[in-house]
Amino acid sequence: MHQENLKYQVEEKVMDGFLVYDPSNTQRRPAVIIAHAWRGQDDFAREKAHELAQLGYVAFAADLYGDGKEASSDEEAAQLMRPLFINRKRLRQRIVAAYKTLKECPQVDSRKIGAIGFCFGGLTVIELLRSGVDIRGAVSFHGVLGDTMGESKAHLEPLAKSIPGALLILHGHDDPLVSAEDIAKIQTELTEAKVDWQMNIYGHTAHAFTNPLVNDANNGMVYNSKVSQRAWWSMRHFFEEVFN
Repeated sequence: MHQENLKYQVEEKVMDGFLVYDPSNTQRRPAVIIAHAWRGQDDFAREKAHELAQLGYVAFAADLYGDGKEASSDEEAAQLMRPLFINRKRLRQRIVAAYKTLKECPQVDSRKIGAIGFCFGGLTVIELLRSGVDIRGAVSFHGVLGDTMGESKAHLEPLAKSIPGALLILHGHDDPLVSAEDIAKIQTELTEAKVDWQMNIYGHTAHAFTNPLVNDANNGMVYNSKVSQRAWWSMRHFFEEVFN
């Protein structure tokens, strides 16, 4: 696989994306953005880029914090994520910039772009969809679905008048970061906006179920290998459909 760091700019910040694709395929092909979790564009996000490239996609791990910043602790991760969670306009700007960068790559079929995200990245790709850019579909893995974090309330952006992409939400029933109210609100929002949406809820499954490095049962964050595999297969089938 060919891999390279691909820099792009959002306002004053330089973002350090990570592009992976099979150079033996000389045709333009579908592409998928990967939006990282709260610690930044880490090995996990880059691994997912490689896995998507092995499936035949051009894969692009976005950088939402700038300069490839990775948090070294949960406290630092929260400090990096919180401003973007609250300022949804800025969050959209950053993920839309990644989309525009990927769209211009010569290996990419610009009519067939999708996005996936994990935890905070799940929220991020939902915001990309909400922006109305021309993506075929987005997949949220254990995404943060609400608009409240502790005492902080997000400043939301309106939905685009037309949302062309489909959405697949992959969610753990026991995820403490998403309430029943959050689920009901987003389902209503998507339905009223006439978005082609679906949601898989996995029983006995906590937050961060795709990440083998996570085992924090006290805070409801536990890797689940079986569900992680089920969710990945659901994503594969989803993209096979929307890119067809």
